[in-house]
Amino acid sequence: MFTKLDNDLSLATESIDHMKSVAIGVWIKTGSRDESDAQAGITHFLEHMLFKGTATRSAKEIAQHIESKGGYLNAFTSTEYTCYVVRCVDTELESSLDVLSDMILHSTFPEEELEKEKKVVLEEMKMYKDSPDDVIFEEFSSMMFPEHPLGRPIIGFEPTVSGFTQDHLRAYTSERYQPHNILVSIAGNVDHQNAEHLIERYFSSAKSHSDASRELQKPNVDPTASKSLTKVIEQTHMILGRRGLAFNDEDRIKLLMVNTLLSGGMSARLHQNIREKHGYCYSISAFAQSYIDTGVFGVYIGTDASYVDHVRDLIHQEFEQLKQESVSEDELQESKTNLKGKMLLAQESMSNRMMRLAKSYMYHDRFITLDELVDEIDAITPEDVLEFSQRFFQKDVFSECLLLPES
Repeated sequence: MFTKLDNDLSLATESIDHMKSVAIGVWIKTGSRDESDAQAGITHFLEHMLFKGTATRSAKEIAQHIESKGGYLNAFTSTEYTCYVVRCVDTELESSLDVLSDMILHSTFPEEELEKEKKVVLEEMKMYKDSPDDVIFEEFSSMMFPEHPLGRPIIGFEPTVSGFTQDHLRAYTSERYQPHNILVSIAGNVDHQNAEHLIERYFSSAKSHSDASRELQKPNVDPTASKSLTKVIEQTHMILGRRGLAFNDEDRIKLLMVNTLLSGGMSARLHQNIREKHGYCYSISAFAQSYIDTGVFGVYIGTDASYVDHVRDLIHQEFEQLKQESVSEDELQESKTNLKGKMLLAQESMSNRMMRLAKSYMYHDRFITLDELVDEIDAITPEDVLEFSQRFFQKDVFSECLLLPES
């Protein structure tokens, strides 16, 4: 069920009454793409700072209040949203909303904690730089979205993060953490009317002081580029990719189906024809990420430097086969069952249900049921896959990013 409260904050719930738990997400419609260049990393840094104390709770008390009752408290920042998550037994719904609302509405950003957290985030940056797959995905994003916020690392840069002050955090919170940008999503043993009553109790003090709509910088025209960099590593990492499809694109389910054909598991084409047949890699996978107005698609592989040319050719051969030959009914049916099965298995997790519920409302303004998704998947034909592949897998629109071992 869905309700928009008097102060424009939204509530979405999915009731599963045989459960003894709930997953709660407070979603803020702000991410790294909402930042200016000078603000790079502030959304992620603010997420950290909301755990550092309020007018009535210390950082330890925030965590202790949830964890002492067997609950789980966390948060994450993406390019387009921030989410604060609690997983708890259903009897602790009210106490968890009390803590979450306190963090979001009454954080004080203590100066001492702010300076310590800068060190923590800078260490987090170093951790990512030590991870070759994180490095190459970051570089690939910068290629796909040059001079655009989507091409920047969500965590930001050392100079910007080091310069954040209490005033910066307060100003950004005031601008972005307004009720019309907030959605509370709850899945599990929850009664919608009771949840609505609790949200009104703990979030009603939040007021929107501006009704300005979200202004997002549109990505530039689709780029084609190649980039090669080196690092002290043993293995070469490569991504072949292109711009993908937005969440509301009518072909998005077809892209997910093609992605499953290529990389739905050990029996899928990329794994069988590159790892199993030739032994060129340990890990290979295709990915399709969607945003409000665009997306990215690619194939990632870790391989030996001497295999790069062979691997590149083999990946493009897989794309060409999708363009030239209709997928068999049997293979398509297996991929449909694979895709539907993963969606259904995900429903066993209350956290997954809570996230799917929230994203459905954030990106589509309504709840898209599993039956709708299953019907869309079942409707795909071999002719649909062929026609889509012929449009999508044009070799001249693909870019390549390589991370090579230093010699």
